[in-house]
Amino acid sequence: MATENPLVLPGDEIDPSLIPTHKTKPLRLGPGLRHVPPNQILPTLAGHLIADHRKNALYVEYNGGRYIPSPSDLVIGQVTRSAADLYYVNLTPYTPNASLPHLAFEGATKKTRPQLANGALVYARISLANRHMDPELECVSTSTGKSEGLGPLTGGMVFDISLGLARRLLMARSRDVGKVAVLELLGAEGLAFETAVGRNGKVWVNSESVKTVVVVGRALKETDEKELGVEQQKKLVQKLIKEMR
Repeated sequence: MATENPLVLPGDEIDPSLIPTHKTKPLRLGPGLRHVPPNQILPTLAGHLIADHRKNALYVEYNGGRYIPSPSDLVIGQVTRSAADLYYVNLTPYTPNASLPHLAFEGATKKTRPQLANGALVYARISLANRHMDPELECVSTSTGKSEGLGPLTGGMVFDISLGLARRLLMARSRDVGKVAVLELLGAEGLAFETAVGRNGKVWVNSESVKTVVVVGRALKETDEKELGVEQQKKLVQKLIKEMR
């Protein structure tokens, strides 16, 4: 019987029963996998094999490596400078600055566009990324014209996490990726906060209480660094709440 989310190594054969199938959607291969014609799929990285049956997608969950910008990724960036019609935004210390047009915001015009100072944080979506060009960002949906939660991030703090935890947080509602419960557990204890998660390994946490921001950040960092399971996350949250009160 196939094991759910099995550990795979580069070159391993993947059990066909683990590959999701869909009547209409084509299979999408994510990070850590490559297609070898005619019909073989091989891991290129060591990690846990994750199948998202709803999206008919398959990828390898891993914590190492550098972030590589990919279209549609949600990211948290910091404005480094402004040009005539765009902002330059830093995503990681080792990737080129991404460009964010001044008009790539909900309802933005030359007169109403956001005025972002150097150091300002933005939650954005990567609209264009390839090997030969610097990434481009947008803070508005091209289909609806709405921000859909994207835009400047005011206040709060940003915490660095692994790329693996960032992916898991962004897919927390998936039935196959439900092992990150720390944010829900903190909320159940009565802590009021908001978060934004970037695929580039960053989490923004904001609250009216600075103490709450620090506790949420600590919980995320410890869950990440110690690779805590759900039961261990519950114990961690109980300990942090006790210390907080």
